Amino acid sequence: MPSKPPSPVTKALTALDHRIEAAVGHDIDQLWEHRDRELLDEPGSRLVDAHRALVKAETSVTFFRGLLNRLSSGEFPVDKALFERIDRTVGQLEDAAADRDLCQSQVVAALEPIEAARRNKFPHDAPELSASDLAALLAFAQGAKLHEHLLTQRLSVVTASGARVPHGQLQRLEEAGLVVRDTSHPVHAGQPVTLTDTGRALLAAPRSAKPPATAPAARPGAWPAPSRSRR
Repeated sequence: MPSKPPSPVTKALTALDHRIEAAVGHDIDQLWEHRDRELLDEPGSRLVDAHRALVKAETSVTFFRGLLNRLSSGEFPVDKALFERIDRTVGQLEDAAADRDLCQSQVVAALEPIEAARRNKFPHDAPELSASDLAALLAFAQGAKLHEHLLTQRLSVVTASGARVPHGQLQRLEEAGLVVRDTSHPVHAGQPVTLTDTGRALLAAPRSAKPPATAPAARPGAWPAPSRSRR
């Protein structure tokens, strides 16, 4: 019976995942991907590295807990060898839990400055965005690319959901410092569009409950289409 957990293939859930996602404006998968592509700043990179260590530690806890459950399930004869296995596994589980707690504290230490920076940047209600711009930022947070049509040379952003955002709207959000393009990729192949720290903080900041202003009529095919008020 193995006494060491296998290398994790998928990321284990941790108690801090939702808090991390709320602070950075990305889900965990995107955050890890951005780290691998060296798109994060130093605080973000430090957070991902600490989170990866926490995931590994959490996987070890899960492994030894499952092993202990199996040893006590009645599958094995109750003898001296079983007691030795249980005693050894309990010790390994205790060590794994202690390592998990240490890794969790390191994640919190890396996360708190990011949370503080977000609060300081937008201590009150975030500036109002139009419904269209807010929808675009939400879509970009899930992944998007700027593409150039090979025949017409028209530029548009295609989001992970398949929706298209006009190039002019992307330019407006870029000028506001809310999004950035990865220009290391050619436009015809697709330039990844991601939220900046300012864009993520703006998206995650509390918003006022003011009624939205009347949206201008959109051109046919524009995205997203404004909702029509019912009479």
